[in-house]
Amino acid sequence: MGLDRTTDMKLRLGFFILVSLMPAPAGLRAQVAGDPLKCLSIADSGAVADGKTLNTKAIQEAIDLLATGGGGTLVVPKGIFLTASIFLKPGVNLHLEEGAVLKGSTNASDYPRMRTRIEGHYEQNFLPALVNADRCDRLNISGTGILDGSGEPYWQAFWAGHAANKSFKNLDVLRPQMALIENSEGVRITGITFKDSPFWTLHLYRCSNALVENVRFEVPDGKKCPSSDGIDVDSCQNVTIRGCTFRVDDDCICMKGSKGPLAMEDTDSPPVEHIRIENCVFERGHGVVTLGSEATVVRDVVVENCKSTGPIVLARLKLRPDTPQRYEDIHFRNITLDNSGGGVILSVQPWNQYFDLKGQQPPKSIVRNVTLSDIKGCYGSFGVFKNIPGQSDISDITLKDFNVQLKGEELNGCDEVKNLKLENVTVNGKAFTYSPKQ
Repeated sequence: MGLDRTTDMKLRLGFFILVSLMPAPAGLRAQVAGDPLKCLSIADSGAVADGKTLNTKAIQEAIDLLATGGGGTLVVPKGIFLTASIFLKPGVNLHLEEGAVLKGSTNASDYPRMRTRIEGHYEQNFLPALVNADRCDRLNISGTGILDGSGEPYWQAFWAGHAANKSFKNLDVLRPQMALIENSEGVRITGITFKDSPFWTLHLYRCSNALVENVRFEVPDGKKCPSSDGIDVDSCQNVTIRGCTFRVDDDCICMKGSKGPLAMEDTDSPPVEHIRIENCVFERGHGVVTLGSEATVVRDVVVENCKSTGPIVLARLKLRPDTPQRYEDIHFRNITLDNSGGGVILSVQPWNQYFDLKGQQPPKSIVRNVTLSDIKGCYGSFGVFKNIPGQSDISDITLKDFNVQLKGEELNGCDEVKNLKLENVTVNGKAFTYSPKQ
């Protein structure tokens, strides 16, 4: 007489616990330093690696069993495992082995409808992400495998809706994010590849002391992949993004928060602070690092030792006329540019999409203490400053130690900046200067 699957899994988990007390063999335990010793493969929970069988229930059962046993590591072995939303629990980590693919379902009805954080607010009846984690301190997502969002049918649905109605919005089509990690401290995401996200790829919301390292974000060339942001840092503090590669079709890294004229009163959206972005490569996207579209307070962001090879805006600061904003202490250092066909170094200007004052007075915004230093290489154009008349104040901008070759030499709107400093800025072999208007 056979055992039911839950009993069988418990026996297997007990075996894994016993084995884990022995000296660790070469393999997973050697790769996942610092994890709890218990490991459970989704294949042992009944998941089938045929790319066709929907494994959501089997994978969630394995997560829940690990959680009730005190935590451990959920292992995705080599193979293609189809699933919809899974929900990690405190103490349960996720490891994708070489050749492992956790592939999102293309059927929106496979995902539950629930309250989900997206675009600066909670959407009450939307799709959760493919991988979800809430209040999972010290979460570790690791390995060399792939999280595949199967994005193309969702992209096609978006563009079909947009073609039928030009006012079509991002949230007018149900599509999941790839990963939503929220309310968690000490998160580590290392080594994996995020591929073909239907919507935002890695969304960190209200996380602190997080590290994203040696992770790749990609969508296919030649495809329009709407809102496929790489990393959205939403209301987080002390986040480090290091050694990552971005090839997406929206912002590579975006600082997010709240929106609307009462955004500063939104207690669900604390300031984005103390962000470090280091040694990353940006191959495709709309912005290397973008502030907005939804953002209120963003401060102490350092981007250094990075390279942009795509026609991307390096520093993109969006000013929403309907939202009070404070962007300060934003610094780009030692940046190499390598795309003579396009790309903009600096863009600080209004962003009017989805404008709604909700009957309130126009708010004020401040951009100050922004520096770009040691910028070198070839790119498309210098950029632009543009205030929101009567609402925004751009001040204390320093451009230092530039040696760049540009197709477009102009830096427009310099007179919109109070205290613009240029130090050793060379464009196309000549010292760059501007004459303030009298």
